[in-house]
Amino acid sequence: MSMLSVDRAQVMAYRVAAQELHRPHGDVGSLTVLGLGVQDAQRGSARLALAARLDVDPGVLSGESFRDTLDAADVTLAWTHRGAPHLHHAAELPAVAASLVPLTDADAQARLAWQRGDVAKAGMPPTEALRTAASALHDVVDATMTKGAASERVTARVPEGLARWCRPCQATHIHEQVMRLTTLRAGLRLEPDVFPATLTPLGGGLLAEEPDPVACTGVAARYLHLHGPATTAETAGFIGTTKRVAGEIWPDDLVEVEFEGKRTWLAREDVAMLENPPEPDAVRLLPPSDPLLQARDRRTLVPDEGRHKQVWRVLGNPGVLLAAGEIVATWRAKAAGRNRLDVTLDPFLPLRHADRTAAEDEAARIAAVRGFPDVRVTVS
Repeated sequence: MSMLSVDRAQVMAYRVAAQELHRPHGDVGSLTVLGLGVQDAQRGSARLALAARLDVDPGVLSGESFRDTLDAADVTLAWTHRGAPHLHHAAELPAVAASLVPLTDADAQARLAWQRGDVAKAGMPPTEALRTAASALHDVVDATMTKGAASERVTARVPEGLARWCRPCQATHIHEQVMRLTTLRAGLRLEPDVFPATLTPLGGGLLAEEPDPVACTGVAARYLHLHGPATTAETAGFIGTTKRVAGEIWPDDLVEVEFEGKRTWLAREDVAMLENPPEPDAVRLLPPSDPLLQARDRRTLVPDEGRHKQVWRVLGNPGVLLAAGEIVATWRAKAAGRNRLDVTLDPFLPLRHADRTAAEDEAARIAAVRGFPDVRVTVS
């Protein structure tokens, strides 16, 4: 039997459908992307990612209603993949926490982005450093408190090697990535839509202590479902580990797929939709760090590498306009007083009239989610 071969149009159409960008329902708790997590990289970006996928009145995702909506769906926020804040089903937090426990010191070092010098300064193996921090966090964060207060408490408890001088804070405190990778293991979640970042104990003991390859495999499987077909290196990039570790946790029952000269993989149950995906006719304004943009094969999302620095910046990413399965523009928004949101589109090529009209409708939806009764759209 010959290997399945697909083109980029099929892959993009598959991902649009797999990530429910056609808005097939209005149930927050049933969103497929929550199985992997929805990153909240910039203030309010997660609620816009949900709005892009849900067939609901945008008012339920606005203001204080947003937290009520999350509570009703039993969805909450935590620092998880790569130490970034993600929305997850609360019931799945133990499994997510287990997936954050490195399998080896090499895995831990990769997730921390530490060099040999960092390991030497820590005075202990990376896995032990993370275990020590998780235990200390669990002990000292005994009530809801800000990240700053939690950091101050835990810094006093961990060995000196796990603390760093922070120039922006002008203080010595626990290594940022050590804290982010261990709070959920310690049984701590983030308060959604609360600033500054605020931690709340889940109750009970440590949420995860020992490595769990099955939990790690689950993350890889969910990545392949949403961003497949993909390689082990791409999956490792999402997790924040090495290609070797990704290979060790690789799911079973995958089908090999030839895509643009690469050997990629997809779950057998997803092959039929990849071969014949629905038309990707949705027009959506996606926020920075939207789930669609989390795929590690950026050339698939945006073939022109010259555009990559426009979409993925070091700081302050824009959102993107998705139309007919293509990312065709970036966008930014700013308040114009209390009543109007100004949305500026920066298209890669001239926009079709139908896409411009649909984008204006989506901009009005974003304005409603952000609490603005009016919106103005301009094309730069």
